[in-house]
Amino acid sequence: MVLLYVRNMIQLDERGKPCPLPVVETKKALEAAPDGETAEVLVDNEIAVQNLQKLADHREWGFRWEKRSERVYAVQITRGEGGTGEENLPEPEACPLPPEGIRRGMVAVISSGLMGQGDEKLGKILMKSFLFALTQQEILPETVLLYNGGAFLSCEGSESLEDLKKLKELGVEILTCGTCLDFYGLKEKLAVGGITNMYEIVEKQCRAAVVLCP
Repeated sequence: MVLLYVRNMIQLDERGKPCPLPVVETKKALEAAPDGETAEVLVDNEIAVQNLQKLADHREWGFRWEKRSERVYAVQITRGEGGTGEENLPEPEACPLPPEGIRRGMVAVISSGLMGQGDEKLGKILMKSFLFALTQQEILPETVLLYNGGAFLSCEGSESLEDLKKLKELGVEILTCGTCLDFYGLKEKLAVGGITNMYEIVEKQCRAAVVLCP
């Protein structure tokens, strides 16, 4: 657990951690802090938010939260004088599970509109075939990351747009690099999924158990 202190605020990044780790680590951080200290905890699902609220309610600590993006929830808990005892942690809600058929920790990374090296026309055909074939698999990746030339695939006019929309309907997270969309003038043409940044692109690959690179 890494703690950062910014302007009297403890900051914890608990995204991607299974429950009840966000609650346990927040509890430890605030128990070591003086009354009036605030911890800002970043999590990636509403169940984690609810579990942190239970912790705050149990201890009579201040609580508020906001949704900053599709997968980022910022929770702020302020330690007060009302709950400094050693009561047990509240029972966490059930951990969120990926939709059926989604393999947690599998990430597909697409950095080009072409698959492989060689003839450009063949590369486009292969990439289109790859994304279609991906929709037909019994086990799907948790996330598809699109950056550089791959950003064109999630935008209007893409021949693979329907396949990406199908993956999203099946529960796959589709994320396109925002810097890439800006560079290519595509931000207003994004047609499926959300916008991401390099920090999240690196984070998801570092945490992935399996990375697909067509």
